[in-house]
Amino acid sequence: MSARAAASGPMIGLGAPLQSSTCSRADCRDAGRWRLDWRNPRIHSSDRVKTWLACDEHVDYLSEFLAARDFPLVVSPLAAAPEPVGDAQ
Repeated sequence: MSARAAASGPMIGLGAPLQSSTCSRADCRDAGRWRLDWRNPRIHSSDRVKTWLACDEHVDYLSEFLAARDFPLVVSPLAAAPEPVGDAQ
C-alpha cells in the first residue's frame, strides 16, 4: 500500500496554513485531533517535514504505517506545536 493510499486526505506543507482539519486516513471524514509530523530521511533533508492529521480512531493506524517504514515521527495533539523531527527518533 502506498503512502498516498494510506492517507489521501490533507497534508500540511512546509509552513502552509491548515486548510482542513479532516483525518488523513483514506475515506475518513472525521475531524483530525492529532498531528503526525514525519519525514522520509532517505529522500528528504531534516528540514522537510510532512504532516498528516488523524482522528482518534486512526491515530494508531497512521502512526504504525509511518513507523513501519522507519520514518522519524512525532505525534502530538493538533493544537500543540510540533517538535523537530530528526534522525534520532
